Amino acid sequence: MKPIAEDLVRKAAEVRQRAYAPYSGYTVGAAIEDRDGRIWTGVNVENVSFGATICAERSAVVAMIGDGGREISRIAVVTRDGSPPCGMCLQVLSEFAADGAEVVLMSENGALVVRPLKEFLPFGFASADVRRTEPVG
Repeated sequence: MKPIAEDLVRKAAEVRQRAYAPYSGYTVGAAIEDRDGRIWTGVNVENVSFGATICAERSAVVAMIGDGGREISRIAVVTRDGSPPCGMCLQVLSEFAADGAEVVLMSENGALVVRPLKEFLPFGFASADVRRTEPVG
């Protein structure tokens, strides 16, 4: 296991303060690190139409992709209670996860959990599961 990335957790905690969660009050900050040590952050942004809400983890992935990153080495997620990413976020994270990618969870009281992403989504849907066909026409 890699050494705990204190800087990654600190950045997730800092960005969490900018989350927009007027409906649930549940703020989330995320920080993604790639294999080169570059870091991107994201926050949850709620919407009155809850389906339009974006989670912090996916927000950080979008920032990474927009900046040219493609491979997640680990992600730190800071919440009130140390909850893991939702299923949708785990699926998106797995799309870009390097082998051995880790999830670092931290709660407000400092409780820390570090686990491989594969433990959170052991049977995730992968690109190898998609049958590719030749374009018609």
